[in-house]
Amino acid sequence: MFTIFKEHRHFGKQIMLLAINDLKKTYKGAVIGPLWAAIKPAFTIFVYWFAFDVGIRSSGPVEWNGQIFERFIFMLVGFIPWFFITDSITLGAKSIRMNKQFVTKVSFPVSTIMTFTAIARLFVHLFLAVIMYAILLLYGYMPTVYNLQFFLYCPMMFMFFVALTWSTAPMAAFSKDFENMVVSIMAGVFWLSGIVYNSYDLGIDWLEKVMLFNPINFFVNGYRNTFIYNTWFYENEIELVIFLAEFLLVFAFGIFNYNRLRKTLPDVL
Repeated sequence: MFTIFKEHRHFGKQIMLLAINDLKKTYKGAVIGPLWAAIKPAFTIFVYWFAFDVGIRSSGPVEWNGQIFERFIFMLVGFIPWFFITDSITLGAKSIRMNKQFVTKVSFPVSTIMTFTAIARLFVHLFLAVIMYAILLLYGYMPTVYNLQFFLYCPMMFMFFVALTWSTAPMAAFSKDFENMVVSIMAGVFWLSGIVYNSYDLGIDWLEKVMLFNPINFFVNGYRNTFIYNTWFYENEIELVIFLAEFLLVFAFGIFNYNRLRKTLPDVL
């Protein structure tokens, strides 16, 4: 753990420069450049809104705790953390293989590769969060003290999925099959998470309890608590305790896996 922190402390400036460079590479050659960071998510949200509100028409507004939320707003707030999460998982798993020159040709701490990849995604996430907040204001959701929880959920989300990539990125570098598996299961993970539905209100008691063990739900519900539910993070004690236990497990396993594999990565790559 201290080795990873030491690597980051001495390479802070390089990490930020590489994060910006990674973002530039993503949109290199595109006429409108970084605007694609907003266009692609906007199109995805439109497709789901059209499918659920226009095509199927059976899914009306979402009701929770005596409040009614428009389906578009409900999905919008759920999609914003999801875009960061899915990119962090898939691109994070690929990060070492995609940046193998830092492992094989230069003396550069491997752990920082996952960090600057996640920071690049974080820039996009913050941009989308600002757009989301502007839309919420247009729909009449006024600023509240609950909105400050964004500065809790966002850093926690960043740290959780960076810690996850300490395991997935080295394993994906060893096995292309593992990388493909991660990418493949993300479509299923989407439907197993409460992005387009309320995981608190499934109508099946045992299933609602099982959903509490999905860390993606913790962040999706956290953003809804912050921006539309007006609920404090500690009000659902069970969900919070489960997430903190999962965070410690992911953190510890990530350190173990990274230290176990990092010395052999140059030979594998």
